[in-house]
Amino acid sequence: MKSIQELYPQLAQPRKIAITTHQKPDADAMGSSLALFHFLKKLGHSVTVISPTNWAKWLDWMPGSNEVIDFDFSRQKADEVLNAADWLFCLDFNIFHRTKTMTEKLKSLTCTKILIDHHQEPDEVSFDYGISDVSKSSTCEMIYDFIVGSGHADKIDEAIGECVYAGVVSDTGSFRFPSAKAAVHRLVADLKERGLQHSKIHEHLFDNFLENKLRFTGHVLLNRMQVFYEYNTALVAIPKADLFKYHVKTGDTEGLVNFPQTIQGIKLVALVIDRDEERKWSFRSKGEFDCNTFARKYFEGGGHYNASGGRSSDSLDVTVQKFKDAIKENKSLLQ
Repeated sequence: MKSIQELYPQLAQPRKIAITTHQKPDADAMGSSLALFHFLKKLGHSVTVISPTNWAKWLDWMPGSNEVIDFDFSRQKADEVLNAADWLFCLDFNIFHRTKTMTEKLKSLTCTKILIDHHQEPDEVSFDYGISDVSKSSTCEMIYDFIVGSGHADKIDEAIGECVYAGVVSDTGSFRFPSAKAAVHRLVADLKERGLQHSKIHEHLFDNFLENKLRFTGHVLLNRMQVFYEYNTALVAIPKADLFKYHVKTGDTEGLVNFPQTIQGIKLVALVIDRDEERKWSFRSKGEFDCNTFARKYFEGGGHYNASGGRSSDSLDVTVQKFKDAIKENKSLLQ
């Protein structure tokens, strides 16, 4: 994989470009994709964003979201774009299988493939150019760096600024995580000086849900959370019946894993949701507990040091028991 800097001179030549990200894109995935979309269009490229799946409705405020193609829903249209692409930008994922049903299609493409991501252990051999930097707060921060580094900071307008800020504020936990380094605050200051109205973005991201999501959250915290103080760990296990009862849609479980972190002394939080095809895990930790290694070892996952995800084909009861066995094995690391 060649350095992303080697791509800068090639930006001057108009190309057909496709941008994609991981399945069920969050604010960082969608924000980085749309920020890059707007930037490349300003340089004269023909650009299309393709999401592997649908996304949360509360992301629809992002400028350009109405032009994103849902691969699952419009596969023929997406295939036409991908087949014609000169470049493919892959954002906020480190290996093709994180795009689920798009995996084989992306592997088969012969166009130039470009990675911009901040997760550990990238599949570098699958990309022609790219950058993988786990020290970055978000892929949105990396897109900002890409724009500035290529010498086009003057192209950052309101739309790009809003998309970038959305991903940064989401992936830093509203600037509470260690990844919110000085460079992140300088980025925000620059966007503010360019006219960013940050409070509007916060409302879109955090005050933009239906009543059922709040009631679902209350139900989960009251009835589905277990706290294991001997392991400084909290577990939230959500059965499929809860998803039906509260009409849970894509994005409604976003942020649930963060609530138990507010409990004094908790070092590890795990959230598992019973989906149709698999059980989906999310992990968050404080301090020196390595979520990435934990997720890779026990739940076919990975991600960041203090935030990662995983999966299991076992039933909800079986995978929960495996988690309980795993924290017993890691008791010394959780003290």
